[in-house]
Amino acid sequence: MKAEKWRDLSNDELDQKARELSEEIFNLRFQLSMGVAKNPSRIRVARRDLARAKTVQAERATKG
Repeated sequence: MKAEKWRDLSNDELDQKARELSEEIFNLRFQLSMGVAKNPSRIRVARRDLARAKTVQAERATKG
């Protein structure tokens, strides 16, 4: 998802997405260590999305 769409989300939705992405990254890392990951490149996308979500949260925290 693009950063513009992340900024359109409400604070609650952003928090929920960040939690979901954290769980997904955990599960993907676990699958990767077990050798059963179906799509190992998904972890890269999930990490970037989580970083975008946290960046938007930090922007909102500094604004007000």
